[in-house]
Amino acid sequence: MGYLYYTLIGIGLYFMSDWLLCRLEEMCGGRFKYRSLVFFAIIASLAMITAQIADLYG
Repeated sequence: MGYLYYTLIGIGLYFMSDWLLCRLEEMCGGRFKYRSLVFFAIIASLAMITAQIADLYG
């Protein structure tokens, strides 16, 4: 059952990161030059926050 939770959370983090990246690009007025690095920074940050929340409640 744990694999299912990790998979669902990973999918959610991916789509949330993509949404945030698109919003940031809209605010800045264009696509970022190093878009994949910005995406990685967003998803890594969200993953660390999620891990901390899971640690508090797990």
